[in-house]
Amino acid sequence: MGFREMFYKNKLALAGLAIVVLLFVISLAAPLISPCDPGAIDLQNVLEPPSVEHWFGTDQLGRDVLSRMIWGARISLKVGFVATGLAILIGMVLGAVAGYYGGWVDAVIMRFVDVMLCFPAFFLILAVIAFLEPSIWNIMIVIGLTGWMGVTRLVRADFISLRERDFVWAARAIGANDARIIFLHILPNALASILVAATLGIAGAILTESALSFLGIGVQPPTPSWGNILTAGKDNIDIAWWLSLYPGLAILITVVGYNLLGEGIRDASDPRLKR
Repeated sequence: MGFREMFYKNKLALAGLAIVVLLFVISLAAPLISPCDPGAIDLQNVLEPPSVEHWFGTDQLGRDVLSRMIWGARISLKVGFVATGLAILIGMVLGAVAGYYGGWVDAVIMRFVDVMLCFPAFFLILAVIAFLEPSIWNIMIVIGLTGWMGVTRLVRADFISLRERDFVWAARAIGANDARIIFLHILPNALASILVAATLGIAGAILTESALSFLGIGVQPPTPSWGNILTAGKDNIDIAWWLSLYPGLAILITVVGYNLLGEGIRDASDPRLKR
């Protein structure tokens, strides 16, 4: 049974894919489907509960929460893709070099990975952000630079198991150099693991960005993000429950969707599960 058949049999994976595609479409179509300007202030409709006019209510400045949620999806997905892409790139290169060459090269890279893993990732991000201006680009870069260690270990393990295969020896026999063998022969066979790591990494990056924005050191107002909408909900939890409920559900559904998709890809690409 092939990858496609295994994936389509997994109902949870299909549910995760549907969530991911829906969020992607919403983020792309934000200018078209947003009912209001997400930054429009209306002091006559402050903290209005959900209604026909404002489906998700309004915040402390009278801004439409649904519109800010829709535009916040674009911010969250941008952070997830850019930060995870950077982490995947760093981890892929270091893991490939460590797994292919082995020896002292492997030892040096993996000891550096061990040192980085000694620091709790979230607190390391907090420490770095404290010295930088809290902007969306700084957040994406910092999350990416602190999230590559797991990818490095994963790619290294794949390269160790693949570097002695017959197709690699055949490539060496015809005179292929190391770069060609690594990137054109071995790496394509490790893409399934990398894709799983990327999918799960996007969920983690979105959750980290939301936590940083909730703490006030992430995406800065008036730019909407799910995290800073939650901050407004925290400040008005006793009178405006919708400011906490809707962005919290959005974060939950997004993270669950990416996790289900990643688990489905991993199960479908595992040869031990194929019949």
